[in-house]
Amino acid sequence: MYTSHEDIGYDFEDDPKDKKTLKPHPNIDSGWAWMVVLSSFFVHILIMGSQMALGVLNVEWLEEFHQSRGLTAWVSSLSMGITLIVGPFIGLFINTCGCRRTAIIGGLVNSLGWVLSAYAANVHYLFITFGVTAGFGSGMAYLPAVVMVGRYFQKRRALAQGLSTTGTGFGTFLMTVLLKYLCAEYGWRNAMFIQGAVSLNLCVCGALMRPLSPEKDPNDPGGKDPRVVLAHSPGSRSSGPLGGAGEKGGGPGNEETGADAPARASQEKAGHRQTTCAFGVLKTASQLTMRVRKGFREWYSGYFGAASLFTNRMFVAFIFWALFAYSSFVIPFIHLPEIVNLYNLSEQNDVFPLTSIIAIVHIFAKVILGIVADLPCISVWNVFLMANFTLVLSIFILPLMHTYAGLAVICALIGFSSGYFSLMPVVTEDLVGIEHLANAYGIIICANGISALLGPPFAGWIYDITEKYDFSFYICGLLYMVGILFLLVQPCIQMIEQSRKKYMDGAHV
Repeated sequence: MYTSHEDIGYDFEDDPKDKKTLKPHPNIDSGWAWMVVLSSFFVHILIMGSQMALGVLNVEWLEEFHQSRGLTAWVSSLSMGITLIVGPFIGLFINTCGCRRTAIIGGLVNSLGWVLSAYAANVHYLFITFGVTAGFGSGMAYLPAVVMVGRYFQKRRALAQGLSTTGTGFGTFLMTVLLKYLCAEYGWRNAMFIQGAVSLNLCVCGALMRPLSPEKDPNDPGGKDPRVVLAHSPGSRSSGPLGGAGEKGGGPGNEETGADAPARASQEKAGHRQTTCAFGVLKTASQLTMRVRKGFREWYSGYFGAASLFTNRMFVAFIFWALFAYSSFVIPFIHLPEIVNLYNLSEQNDVFPLTSIIAIVHIFAKVILGIVADLPCISVWNVFLMANFTLVLSIFILPLMHTYAGLAVICALIGFSSGYFSLMPVVTEDLVGIEHLANAYGIIICANGISALLGPPFAGWIYDITEKYDFSFYICGLLYMVGILFLLVQPCIQMIEQSRKKYMDGAHV
């Protein structure tokens, strides 16, 4: 998906015929690769987990600022949406600075957004500090975590990505409990301040994203050039002959010349040091300029060069599905805490939050659906469609449940059916092929970000009009059905093409 100076999967060695051969890197699929998986796992906990737990803070913001539910929901949706929408543009940072620096900077920006949000005077202030700042920082830390796992794994890439993404479920459970405790003990402002400090661990996760031996690449612009070191050596000893000439020189003033030799040598070294420093600055600026240009070219060709994907009718239908799907998964996380309060179920929900039920079942669903989809007699596409139908059915039933037990069952269904997210790369590959998978999946994630950005505010706006969340879920379920209808375009097109092919074969015979 992205290529940069860190993207070194193999080392080159010269054979006796001076030809370059590929040698597998020792850290591919083993060694430090599992530390990268661990780093990505914690990134999912800190970013995606905390975003799925924002319903706790949404209730606090409603009580604090007394704004409409539609307006307040924009804070959470901005953070979720921007995290995914900026993904294609974060690729420019990755190509220029590398995954490690991008993730560390993202951790700092994300922490800054949480801390600044603790001093919010109104909801509009949260739009900038939490929605935009924290969301952009989340995107800068999240995408490198996904990209680095892909770079370190080849044979076990699916397993590694699956293990790292389970951090979302664990994070949702842990962050929901943590935020509820912090808000109850210290208030939501101090809770956000503490969460900002916790988010600094993203910098530690970024530091673990070690590039694959960039120092071994002779063409790496960041490596040391031995010719520069050799060029410095003669200059550092250039005062020796001068000093020797002064000592051999005769006549009056010989002692004065010998006394001035150390001062003259130090001046020579100082001047040489300034020249070397200036040369180093110019070289660094030149390398940075070349790296930025190269990174921009790779980013531009990787995304805007993929315009041919939009001529694929099935992939375009898949994009429309992504625009409607993700919001139906996000809306329960944002609005369930308030629904619990409306139904007077807070005491039961405090014992075991409904969002935690979704998160825990979601973890196991990814593994189970992946195993089922890998069976030779099962179609991945059919599993994907059945999971989508189950999710939209759960969205329709949820408003009819007014007890904790009923809501818990529906939340378990939502968590299980949403496990289809682990099948999205496989389905995308079936639609566009392996050569276009990276660019196509980036577009799908961006479409999911747009869905997450618009879904929760839309549900809150419907509540402000109808004074009920029932219509919010019904309308979102209908929109999700529209997205599923776009998914059905794929089998319909295949059936039409097969019928046409049979007809043409029969006519030819």
